[in-house]
Amino acid sequence: MKQLRPGFLPCVLGPTGAGKTAAALALAEALPGPARVLNADSRQVYRDLPLLTAQPPPEDQARFPHLLYGFLPLTERLGAGEYARLAGAAVRETLEAGALPILAGGTGLYVRALLSGLAPIPPVPADILQDLQAECAALGSPALYALLRREDPEYAARIHPRDPQRVVRALAVLRATGIPFSRWHAVPAAPAPFRPVKVGVDLPPAELEDRLRRRLEAMLAAGALEEIRRASALCPDPGAPGWTGIGCRELLRHLAGEMDEAACRSLWLRNTRAYAKRQRTWFRRDREIVWFSPDETSALVEYVLEKLTSSPLNCS
Repeated sequence: MKQLRPGFLPCVLGPTGAGKTAAALALAEALPGPARVLNADSRQVYRDLPLLTAQPPPEDQARFPHLLYGFLPLTERLGAGEYARLAGAAVRETLEAGALPILAGGTGLYVRALLSGLAPIPPVPADILQDLQAECAALGSPALYALLRREDPEYAARIHPRDPQRVVRALAVLRATGIPFSRWHAVPAAPAPFRPVKVGVDLPPAELEDRLRRRLEAMLAAGALEEIRRASALCPDPGAPGWTGIGCRELLRHLAGEMDEAACRSLWLRNTRAYAKRQRTWFRRDREIVWFSPDETSALVEYVLEKLTSSPLNCS
């Protein structure tokens, strides 16, 4: 029998639809002790969209405790800083309970916030953020970007003028604190008190696209459109944070009669493919990740176990 080495956090990462959930479950089953699966996907936090966000089904969640899945209403947003706070607490509680947390997901900013920490930026008052969002909606993000370029040229050089979320966020922090966003990011963050073991699950783009297409069709067959109808009745505001996920906007437009089903499916698949490409680009920059295909689950599990376990115990 082998003993788990303390302080390690297995991380199963990669693009959407590649098979991270299955790999995390296989790893949980192979561990010599209890395990809990911890979500690192910004869409799977929403409780009213379990099917559309590809949350682990109830039968899988019954096998091992799953944390930070399906707990947030569509009206709320979970930023990276708040996610890191919640996930860090979940990791600590899991370790204190004698179990091993397994991080699984594809939101790179969440993963980075948890493992590396974020700049200690104070919360921005809601009225400041709302005022800037209204300005952005009225004037367009390029107009606000011009202001940001004057006030904080260093950060402005890092982002695109048509990235309203980042432009508004940087200006909101500047207005709230009087300190440019770039200076906040220069403040060292405290690293996490655990050591990650990172593995990635991925496929060549053409093979992944085929999996994404089949998953899309399976979601529709399982009732994704009905799920959207129910969720829309609970949260009719199309601008709510929970509706920003891929598949949501496309199905909402279909329900509103703005596009037929074929166009909806085509746009949904195209946007999912583009998102997977962005995820792959993000994670491939991380040289600590060791990559596997979905068919190499046994090799993935063997690699992680080798990192997580010490020499066999002497039971004599």
